[in-house]
Amino acid sequence: MFAFFNMEWPLIYRICGAFVVALVISLAFGAPLISFLHQHQQKGQPIRADGPQSHLKTKKGTPTMGGLLILGAAILSILFFAQIQYHFVWVSLMVLVMYGITGFIDDYWKVKRQSSNAMTARMKLFLQFLTALLAASIITAATTKNINTGLTIPYFKDVVLNIGWLYIPFAVVVISGASNAVNLSDGLDGLASGLLIIAFCFFGAVAYFCGADSSIMHYIPRSGEVAVVCAAVVGACLGFLYYNKPKARVFMGDTGSLALGALLGAVSVMTKSEILLAIVGGVFVAETLSVMIQVAYYKKTGKRFFKMAPIHHHFEQLGWSEKKVVFSFWTTALVLAGVGSLIFIL
Repeated sequence: MFAFFNMEWPLIYRICGAFVVALVISLAFGAPLISFLHQHQQKGQPIRADGPQSHLKTKKGTPTMGGLLILGAAILSILFFAQIQYHFVWVSLMVLVMYGITGFIDDYWKVKRQSSNAMTARMKLFLQFLTALLAASIITAATTKNINTGLTIPYFKDVVLNIGWLYIPFAVVVISGASNAVNLSDGLDGLASGLLIIAFCFFGAVAYFCGADSSIMHYIPRSGEVAVVCAAVVGACLGFLYYNKPKARVFMGDTGSLALGALLGAVSVMTKSEILLAIVGGVFVAETLSVMIQVAYYKKTGKRFFKMAPIHHHFEQLGWSEKKVVFSFWTTALVLAGVGSLIFIL
């Protein structure tokens, strides 16, 4: 069934096809899925009582688990257009499915118990690290030996820092850290989905050039297929954004944010671009650091460093409208992607 799509077409055609099909699927099935979620989530996603008070009014009753739409559209498109026999492709699918299941369980119990805390942090982290360990091990084994345990330094193509056995633990932290960073960023209508579109567009380009054996990036055999994966995710996220833009009709939930963040981390590991992820994903890094700073500062002083964390809520508390925060963060992400894109010309 899938051979017609993924065996004969040139890579660039399959990248475009993956994007278009994922976009069409997400747009076509968005409304039915939202209707289904409304029927089975009478009260919608529970809203944080300690979050912005305006959210208790404007977001109450909105269903969650919208990540099902993104994951479903992306996975189908990947199956249609990617060479699924390659390690990088089926590891991507494994990450999406395993982290998606973890997030779905968390979302399910949040809705059922009407609590913002469902699965314990310890259990969630255990499942995340276990999946990340499996993914990192397979990716490392499938990568060319001269760079499989090395860190490439952005803007210096000939510099590779080999960290040996430390690489797999490092990759596990990158994948799980990216998963949680995107999850923390999913707090305003359209914020996380827009940031993910920008990030996956950038890393899709990185994957394409890594697999092209050009002078631009380190050559990683078969990594071009990762560009098909990224294109499918971009198309799915863009379709989802139609329903998630202010005022959102559905939230992504942990179902989507944990899985897509983990995939973003895994893609950076596949393309040996882990340090680039910290640059291009700078908004995700800032969201995570704001929470860490807030917790540490509060434990030490009993006071808050930010008015509210993650940092997008801090700007809301300063009086910024939700749309202003979202567009400002998107703009910042575009600038950071531009900084990251210097690797293509330096």
